[in-house]
Amino acid sequence: MSSLVQSVDWLAIAPPTLTAVVGLVVLVADLFLGDAKKAVLGWVSVAGLAASALLLLPILDGDRATFCLTGDAHACSYTADRFTLVIQFLVLGGALLAALLSVTALKDANRELPEGEYWFLLLSSAAGAALLPASRDLATLIVALEVASLPAFALVGIKRGDKKSSEAALKFFLSSVTATAVSLMGVSFVYATTGTLYLTQIADKIQHVDGQFHTLAQAGVVLTLVGFAFKTAAVPFHFWVPDTYVGAPLPIAAYLSVVGKAVGFSGLILVTVVAFPSYANVWGPALAALAALTMTVGNVGALRQQATRAYSAVRLLAWSSVGQAGYLLVPIAAAAYSKDAQKAIGSTVAYALMYAAVNLGAFAVAALVGRTNFLNRISDYRGLYAASPLSALLLGFFLLCLAGLPPGIIGLFAKVTVFSAAVDAGLGWLAVVMAVNVVIALFYYLQWTTLLFRAPEGEPAKHRVPAPLTAAIALTAVLGIALSGAPQLVLRFSATGLF
Repeated sequence: MSSLVQSVDWLAIAPPTLTAVVGLVVLVADLFLGDAKKAVLGWVSVAGLAASALLLLPILDGDRATFCLTGDAHACSYTADRFTLVIQFLVLGGALLAALLSVTALKDANRELPEGEYWFLLLSSAAGAALLPASRDLATLIVALEVASLPAFALVGIKRGDKKSSEAALKFFLSSVTATAVSLMGVSFVYATTGTLYLTQIADKIQHVDGQFHTLAQAGVVLTLVGFAFKTAAVPFHFWVPDTYVGAPLPIAAYLSVVGKAVGFSGLILVTVVAFPSYANVWGPALAALAALTMTVGNVGALRQQATRAYSAVRLLAWSSVGQAGYLLVPIAAAAYSKDAQKAIGSTVAYALMYAAVNLGAFAVAALVGRTNFLNRISDYRGLYAASPLSALLLGFFLLCLAGLPPGIIGLFAKVTVFSAAVDAGLGWLAVVMAVNVVIALFYYLQWTTLLFRAPEGEPAKHRVPAPLTAAIALTAVLGIALSGAPQLVLRFSATGLF
C-alpha cells in the first residue's frame, strides 16, 4: 500500500490555513477583550481574509500539489491548479465582503450577537470553503464540505432569542445532515467498488468494475451527487433556502448565496468531471433535468413575491439565487455531452464570478436599506433614488446584471456563454428552457428596478452609510462595472481549460 509523502507544500495550502489560524486567534482573543474592544475582532477577521486572498498571488505561476502518494504523483489530496485558485479567489473574496457587511451588522445589533463566536464561525466556514476546490480525494472533499457547512448552521441561528433564526437554522441543519448522510453512503459505495478515494484513480478504476458491482458503482455515483446538489440549492433540495436567508443575519444570507454555492458547484464539478467522467451518461441527463427544474422553480418563486410582504426583498433574492443555480448547472450538464468538457466547466466558473460580484452588491444595498426598514420589503425601496441616488443607481445596476440587460454587460455575456455551452453540447431543449426563464426573471428584476426611481410615499428616509458598508458596496460596484467594461477578463475562463 502506498504511503503519503510527509513533505508539505506550505505555500500551496497557505490561503485556507491562514484563514483557519486567524479564526483561532480571534476565538482566543475574544476571551481577553472587554465588550468595548470586541469590534477589533471584526477588523482582524477582515484583514485575515484579505491576507489569505493575497496569498493566492505567489502560487499563480503554476500547478502545485501536496499530500501525494509515493507510488502515483498524480494521486494527491490537495492540488492548487487554475480551477482551485479561481474558486478560492471567489470564496475568500466573497467571505471578505460578507465580513465587511458583518462589521456594520454586529455594531447595529448592539451586542445581541456574540462577536467572538460569530467571527470564529465565519472564518472556520471560509477555511473549509477554500479547502474544498483544492480537494482531490473524496475523504478530503467531504470533510471540507462539512467544515464549510457546520459553522454556517450556527451562524444562521446565532441571533439570541429569535425564533425565526432558530427555526431557519434547524431546517438548514436537518436537511443538510440528511443530504450528507446520503452522500457519504455514495462515497462508501464508490470506495467499495474501486478501492480508492483519490479522484484521478477513481476515474480510471470505476471503468473496470466487475459486472456484479456495476449497479453498486452506479448507485454510488448518484448518491454522491445528492449531497452536492443540496449545497447548490438545486430543486428539489432547495426548500431550506428562503426561510434560511430570512432567518439568518443578512451578511450570512449574502455569504450563503455566494460562498455556499461556490462550495456546492466546485464539489459537483470535481466529482462529475474529474472522478466520474465515464458515468457521464448517468449524471449528464440528471443534471440537465435538475438545471431545468431549478431555474424554473426559482424564477417562478421570485416572481410570486409580494412587494408588501415582510422580508420580501430578501425572499426575492433567495428565490433568485435558486434560479441562478439552475443557470450554473447548465454547463456542468453540458460537460457530459460536450467534446470539450473543460470549456463547458469554464462557463460555469465565469458565470459564478459574475454572479458573486453583483449578488453581493445587491445584498450590500439591501443591508443598507434594512438598517432603517427592518422588515426589508420590496415596497421599502420605492423612491430610494430620492433618498440615496448612488445606492439606487448601484442596486439598479446589480439587478440589471442579474437580469442580463445593459448596462450590466457582464451579466448578458455570462448568460450568452452558458447558453452557448448548452447549444454546443446539443442540449437545445435546455437552452430553450433557459431562454424562457431569462424572460421570466426580467419581469421581477425590472419591476424592482423601476420601483427605485418612482416617487416616494411621504418623506424619503435618509440612509447613512457606515464605512464598512460603503467599502462593500464600492468594491462590488467597481468589480461589476470593470467586468461590464471588459467582460473578457472573466469570459476567457470559458475559452481555456481549467484543470
